[in-house]
Amino acid sequence: MPSSNLSLILTLLPLITIITTTTTTAATTNTRLYFKEAPKFYNSPNCPSTHDTCSNNVVHVAMTLDAAYLRGSMAAILSVLQHSSCPENIRFHFVASASAHTDNIQLIISTSFPYLQFNVYRFDDSAVLGLISTSIRTALDCPLNYARNYLADLLPTCVKKVVYLDSDLVLVDDIAKLAATPFEDEEGIKVLAAPEYCNANFTSYFTPTFWSNPSLSMTFSDRNACYFNTGVMVIDLIRWREGRYTTKIIEWMELQKRMRIYELGSLPPFLLEFAGKIAPVDHRWNQHGLGGDNFEGLCRDLHPGPVSLLHWSGKGKPWVRLDENRACPLDALWAPYDLLQTSNVLES
Repeated sequence: MPSSNLSLILTLLPLITIITTTTTTAATTNTRLYFKEAPKFYNSPNCPSTHDTCSNNVVHVAMTLDAAYLRGSMAAILSVLQHSSCPENIRFHFVASASAHTDNIQLIISTSFPYLQFNVYRFDDSAVLGLISTSIRTALDCPLNYARNYLADLLPTCVKKVVYLDSDLVLVDDIAKLAATPFEDEEGIKVLAAPEYCNANFTSYFTPTFWSNPSLSMTFSDRNACYFNTGVMVIDLIRWREGRYTTKIIEWMELQKRMRIYELGSLPPFLLEFAGKIAPVDHRWNQHGLGGDNFEGLCRDLHPGPVSLLHWSGKGKPWVRLDENRACPLDALWAPYDLLQTSNVLES
């Protein structure tokens, strides 16, 4: 991997002070976060022009925003812009809980990225609260984790395609390459594109109740179903809307409430609907699992092969481990994108 892909031009820029509200299981507390203003990145001379949000030359990126993962989101945004050849052609679509202070979130983004073109959409938690089943990790039960299922309803109808990214990742390559993933292969036109991992134990994502029910286990009988991570996806929103996939995923969640057929949060409904039916993406675009498993979050190595995107899926988050002085070796690759102002610089 070229070292330039993992380096960040560190410039001491104007300091901003943001107060956010962080919700914990015990209480709601105010946490003061200090962020630096990010540098501005410009298009290269050969970038196509974009007249408006609906232009075909725009790369649309969707992410969710909340207080707990805001630091990760800021790093992810910076990494996308840093490595883009046409950063001014990127439009961000941020989804935040309707119960959160969306004006405050918008202020955070616009102050650290004053040149960024973005919209913030309010996601109604009540739309999914009654559908969420408890999973193996509390963080996976957050309603905002399910917002990716509603992107076709939230984003403007003129947005035909979107790259969805989790908040615990950084890119070290041009996102336009990922966005250009073709949806058509020898088996037809697909709705969704993502890296597949066919060596994973696919049966473990569903309960014995699921596999012992003939009508349910037949779900995958006509396809080579493989695991894929929903933290990095390219979605054809036109075909998503035409296929009513939001409704189909909701129906799987409703079934889960009646009989427990899976354990792992928002991922299984996507597997049920799309596993074995997605357009392939090179594994370099989701070097996932760097946060370890869902229980201990232990350190992990990179998968073999080239890297375009590093993803700290799992329990361990790099900003938490760095703050607690128990960083894993690969957390050093996330640190250069961290816009949080350190206390040492503040005191000086």
